[in-house]
Amino acid sequence: MRSEAPLFVEQVQKKKDFLTASSLNFLNHMSSSREQKLKDIIKEAAAEFLQRESNHISLLTVTDVSLSDRCNQATIFFTVLPQEKEKGALDFVKRKRAEFREFFKSKARMRALPFFDFEIDNGEKNRQRIDEIARNVIE
Repeated sequence: MRSEAPLFVEQVQKKKDFLTASSLNFLNHMSSSREQKLKDIIKEAAAEFLQRESNHISLLTVTDVSLSDRCNQATIFFTVLPQEKEKGALDFVKRKRAEFREFFKSKARMRALPFFDFEIDNGEKNRQRIDEIARNVIE
């Protein structure tokens, strides 16, 4: 009887470890899925807001959203055409952050909204520059 007790405890511990690992994997997947959904909602809302509020002198395109680990801060990346209007567009969207927060609050049913910030998407700008150089090399 005594030899069975440690074996039973060992089996229970293995199942517990397995369930803990499985639960963590599930929660991580669920968390990442939730995070992606939140990014998509923010991106869509930001695009709609900028389309409504911009003066249409320049084209503002939302390219990406970055969330902090706790989803309490969101950085919205966008591009501007023509590029000469970037500084003015960045000043414009930074002034409109509070209005965007209210707009987002009306669109999304969330208790705690993240703090929103806007940034020019330099990664997209760099990618476009690389494409331009590649086209020139080919020609």
